[in-house]
Amino acid sequence: MTDLSRLSINQETIKQWSLPELIEGCVKAGIDKVGLWRGPVQEYGVERTAQLLKDAGLTVTSLCRGGFFTALDPAERACALDDNRAAIDEAAALSTDTLVLVSGGLPPGSRDLRGARERIAEALAELGPYARERGVRLAIEPLHPMFASDRCVVSTLSQALDIAERFPAEQVGVVVDTYHIWWDDQAAAQIARAGEGGRIHSFQLADWITPLPAGVLVGRGQLGEGSVDFRAFREMVEGTGFDGPIEVEIFNEDLWARDGAEVLAEVAARYVEHAC
Repeated sequence: MTDLSRLSINQETIKQWSLPELIEGCVKAGIDKVGLWRGPVQEYGVERTAQLLKDAGLTVTSLCRGGFFTALDPAERACALDDNRAAIDEAAALSTDTLVLVSGGLPPGSRDLRGARERIAEALAELGPYARERGVRLAIEPLHPMFASDRCVVSTLSQALDIAERFPAEQVGVVVDTYHIWWDDQAAAQIARAGEGGRIHSFQLADWITPLPAGVLVGRGQLGEGSVDFRAFREMVEGTGFDGPIEVEIFNEDLWARDGAEVLAEVAARYVEHAC
């Protein structure tokens, strides 16, 4: 095994583990970084989680997720803003500087993509200063276009950057997630654009495999099993000067059905083989 110093294990990759099991497993494997999700953290307790991580010497590379800004109803929009402020506070309590945003899909009955994206920018204008005061960066994650209708109207890095660049880089940047952008022939140019502006706030790995399962959300592949050239993406991202964590985030029911320690060892080995 070679250097794992930049490897971060996203909590969803080994969803079958509890938070304490994840932290213990990573310590045993010599991995000192994790990406966390709000649901399990809230269930365990934010302060308890923060103390557990501190005692184990682990760093949180990102917290997922904030976002869902595209509602038309004013009350729903206000509720979303309140929830995102809570997410920012949780990220600060966990000592992570990155809150990942899944921006939201089209409201029911709407076909107005441009309007939905504009509402994302309006929300970020309110949340950016709040996040900055707490040392947290907001990271817009573009999702594959198959999610545009119901989850995320931001489908490309170009679209994410068009929004992020309205704000200071220390407030709003982007997530480079190979699963969502591997297909885009503009990805290299947009990674360079993001890097030049200091807006790569998170770099995540998962493979694209086909056929997709019926529940496409859990269709991410183990590294090396699909279409993504991870080493090429790492070189593109590092070519911008990015030297931060590399987070493996895989939603896959087959992985979740296996022994967690076995999955963790396999992820680390695949990371070395295909990304290093």
